[in-house]
Amino acid sequence: MLLKVLVFLVLGSVAVKSQQQTFNEDVLGLIFFKAGLQDPNSNLQSWSEDDNDPCNWVGVKCHPTTYRVTELHLDGLSLSGHVGRGLLRLQSLQLVSLSNNNLTGTINSELSRIGTLQGLDLSGNALSGSIPDEFFSQCVSLKSVSFARNNLSGQIPASLSSCWGLAEFNLSYNQISGQLPSGIWFLRSLQSIDVYGNLLEGDIHEGIGNLYDLRHLNLGNNRFSGRIPQDIGSCSFLKYVDFSDNYFSGNLPDSMRKLVSCTSISLRGNSLRGRVPSWIGELTSLESLDLSANQFYGRIPYSLGNLQSLKELNLSMNRFIDEVPSWMFSVSFDQVLRVLDLSSNGLYGEIPSKLGVLSSLVYFNMSRNRIIGSIPSTIGELKAIQVVDLSDNMLNGSIPSEIGGAVSLKVLVLQRNFLSGNIPTQIVNCSSLTTLILSENNISGSIPTAFPNLSNLEYVDLSLNDLTGSLPKELANLSQLVFFNISHNHLHGELPLGGFFNTIPTSSVSGNPSLCGSIVNRSCPAVHPKPIVLNPNSSDTIGGSSRNHHRKQIVLSISTLIAIGAAAFIVIGVIAITLLNIHVRSASRAAAALVLSGAEDFSCSPTNDPKYGKLVMFSGDADFVPGANALLNKDCEIGHGGFGVVYRTLLRDGRAVAIKKLTVSSLIKSQLEFEREVQTLGKIRHHNLVALEGYYWTPSLQLLIYEFVPSGNLYKHLHEGPDRSCLSWQQRFNIILGMAKGLSYLHQMNIIHYNLKSTNVLIDGSGEAKVGDYGLARLLPTLDRCILSSKIQSALGYMAPEFACKTVKITEKCDVYGFGVLVLEVITGKRPVEYMEDDVVVLTEMVRGALGDGRVGECVDGRLRNNFPAEEAIPVIKLGLICASQVPSSRPDMEEIVNILKQIQCPSDGNGNDKG
Repeated sequence: MLLKVLVFLVLGSVAVKSQQQTFNEDVLGLIFFKAGLQDPNSNLQSWSEDDNDPCNWVGVKCHPTTYRVTELHLDGLSLSGHVGRGLLRLQSLQLVSLSNNNLTGTINSELSRIGTLQGLDLSGNALSGSIPDEFFSQCVSLKSVSFARNNLSGQIPASLSSCWGLAEFNLSYNQISGQLPSGIWFLRSLQSIDVYGNLLEGDIHEGIGNLYDLRHLNLGNNRFSGRIPQDIGSCSFLKYVDFSDNYFSGNLPDSMRKLVSCTSISLRGNSLRGRVPSWIGELTSLESLDLSANQFYGRIPYSLGNLQSLKELNLSMNRFIDEVPSWMFSVSFDQVLRVLDLSSNGLYGEIPSKLGVLSSLVYFNMSRNRIIGSIPSTIGELKAIQVVDLSDNMLNGSIPSEIGGAVSLKVLVLQRNFLSGNIPTQIVNCSSLTTLILSENNISGSIPTAFPNLSNLEYVDLSLNDLTGSLPKELANLSQLVFFNISHNHLHGELPLGGFFNTIPTSSVSGNPSLCGSIVNRSCPAVHPKPIVLNPNSSDTIGGSSRNHHRKQIVLSISTLIAIGAAAFIVIGVIAITLLNIHVRSASRAAAALVLSGAEDFSCSPTNDPKYGKLVMFSGDADFVPGANALLNKDCEIGHGGFGVVYRTLLRDGRAVAIKKLTVSSLIKSQLEFEREVQTLGKIRHHNLVALEGYYWTPSLQLLIYEFVPSGNLYKHLHEGPDRSCLSWQQRFNIILGMAKGLSYLHQMNIIHYNLKSTNVLIDGSGEAKVGDYGLARLLPTLDRCILSSKIQSALGYMAPEFACKTVKITEKCDVYGFGVLVLEVITGKRPVEYMEDDVVVLTEMVRGALGDGRVGECVDGRLRNNFPAEEAIPVIKLGLICASQVPSSRPDMEEIVNILKQIQCPSDGNGNDKG
């Protein structure tokens, strides 16, 4: 008995020592790992090297009997730093999840040497560089890998094919290029492949049919081409297929009819063509089918009616020519269909009266077809509907009063039809309504008096109708309103006062001769006259007319109101794009899209390798410094605007350059036209213009490479932080003259800037002004004013009024207007539009009033005090006001402006050595 006790004590002692060694090894590894991290929120405070037991530490899980660390969960803890080698000591580690942190550096290839590791999730970080080939070549037990939402580049290593046990891998939302390794189709254990949102290209060769267990296949938003693989039907367990936004062509392969387990298929945004085969109706498990933006034609197959589990159906932007399918509005769809988009096709006939049976419908879009007849009254039975778009058809009759039954309605778009009758008063029952577009119809009657009860309204367009009566004064209480257009009707009476209506653009109320109020510059009967808007072109205003001497109130000028109106056109573009692209996606896709939309930084190493794109430098070294694998890293960002984000990096020859990543890829011209325009801009060389040094092109990424100007932009010098310096009068005059010389040279080259503002004027080391971002509008396919307005929305206050007037030609005089505002900004140190607590001060009006009253001191930056020559300041101020004239023909040419400035400059201060 004693012997047994001794043996038990000895063995127990050995076990404790062994366990103690285990703890020490795992503790050391975790502490070593923690040393490479920054933990701003002290989430890892419990990790102490004095603690022998890590099993109670935050994020750590251990085996219940061996007490070895098996899992590490540190997701979303704001950790930064790198993934170090400390984890290699954890020899029982099975799962590492570090997603949604701020980890940087490259992927540690040694992680796969942990022989027990089954799952690794590094998604949602800032990892860069390529995936090391060694990582996959030495994987043993790895089953799941996710590097999604990082800044990874390079190609997928061919060694991926050696991970025989791999069940799922996710490389989505990176910048990975090249082709999929052919060996991937032999990984028989694969269940999920997700490479969405990369730069992958080439054909998808047959072999995918070998993946019998494949459940999830996402190749969307890449550059894949060729045909959809014919053997895809052999993946009989597939539930999710996304080939969207690629270059696939040809017909749908017949083998797809075998995908009877599939719940979601998205083929949106390819070049697929032909008739949609009737076997599509055999995929009875489908919940989401998106064939939009392809070249499918013919009739919509009747067999779609068999898909009784379908929640989303998008056939928009194809060439279907068919009568509106009545079978879609039957009881077979009445329980589940939430999204129905048939827009931009050739559908004709009437909307079936049984529309109301689609009781679950949330989004309904049949715009841009040839639909006739009236809107069914049963639309009021759609209690869940949020968006209805029937615009650009041939609908007639009135808006049914039953619309008030659609109590969840948020967006109603009926523009460009032949609707008549009144706006039904019952519409006020749609209390969630944010957007109402009824423009370009024959709607008559008055605006319902209860209309202001729609307190969530943001965007209203009732223009080009036959509306009569007066506007309810309570409309001024709509606090969310950003756009309200009633132009070209027969409305009368006083415009509402207060709220949005204090700054409503004149273009939004024009064409109603009987409307009155200060905005339309017409006094209302029996109402004291409102302050009049001064004529900005009046010569005696500049000369100091007595009419301005007693002016006590600064009023928004017509030019500024129109500028605000032009900015409001941005909302139109946003609404239109939103209505075209709203889809009710699954929660996982929505979350991924949200993460993507918030990401600005990613890695990119432009080279001359055609697989990466085309890099062209107009002069000097065409290479970046070694290791410059994160040219577009967030840390290198130095500015951003309507056309793109700007980063700083170095060339091999030591020169710093600024790289602008264009954010207008969806609007950009073809490569040929893009290169022609950029090469034209690259030939421009002037002392007062930022030089374009080169460019980089791929279909989805365009970079412009500029000289780097070290001292920041004019806006920072005038308005912001430590760079907000007290520029002397002479410095300010030189900046104004330099801007004028640069713009004059551009106009000689027949180039309009389009986007003048103080953030686009840079100051070099010697204080010289350099105008940048010129000519970027030339890269767009057409100089569409709505597009331009959306891209230069931050230029509010600099925009010439003709941007809001389609009948006035855009010329160099638009630049002159913006230059005039810039002149006043430089002299006064004030922004073009300043928002006070209860007022809006417009710079041009403030200066005009002060100068007219002889208060010159208020027109000059207070930081200069009295240290400026009035004999120069007053003529320059007057020149700025003339340049900012509302009428284009009243503005001088830039060449004239340069000569005027040279004459104004005092001889003692003059720069006879003209650099321009």
